[in-house]
Amino acid sequence: MSAIDELVAELARLPGIGRKTATRLTYHVLKQSGADVERLARALRAVVERVRPCGTCGNLSEADPCEICLDPRRDPSVLCVVEEASDIGAIERSGEFRGHYHVLGGHLSPLDGVGPDDLQVDALRRRLANGSRVQEVIVATNPSMEGEVTATLVRGVIRDAGVRVTRIALGLPMGGDLEYADGVTIARALAARREMSD
Repeated sequence: MSAIDELVAELARLPGIGRKTATRLTYHVLKQSGADVERLARALRAVVERVRPCGTCGNLSEADPCEICLDPRRDPSVLCVVEEASDIGAIERSGEFRGHYHVLGGHLSPLDGVGPDDLQVDALRRRLANGSRVQEVIVATNPSMEGEVTATLVRGVIRDAGVRVTRIALGLPMGGDLEYADGVTIARALAARREMSD
């Protein structure tokens, strides 16, 4: 396999990048100066070497605990549960949420072999154990079939924790991802969250 074909194949593995876009990106890289390409390569290496999941919430960060967990201005009584760390950025852009987060690391997907043991639900249970200051858990999984099933799992896992459990409103389109939603839509979904029933 040629170097060009190899780069196209690797870029095409990225989410949202098809073979056509991967080819266009490859030829764009080839037109750049050596210094520009080296800067891109350094940035990729730095991300791989320095960014890790926060030991508290699972957010991706160079610090552990992450900046959000360390921020004394955030409300420790409200915890927002999301599927992926990328969802945190989407919620933060809304400017409406000032609590803490918990990243599940995905969603239930039996067809893909992802079950409850593959998600960070036990870590969530431990965070809500005795001595926790959390009074409300907002379940902000994606509005998809997998997201709804995952939300139900989260509700069941924390049923006995003695906290209020709410679900973001479905101002978000079914099948959509939080990561790609605009800030106003996310702000409205957070404001219109509802209690999750058994």
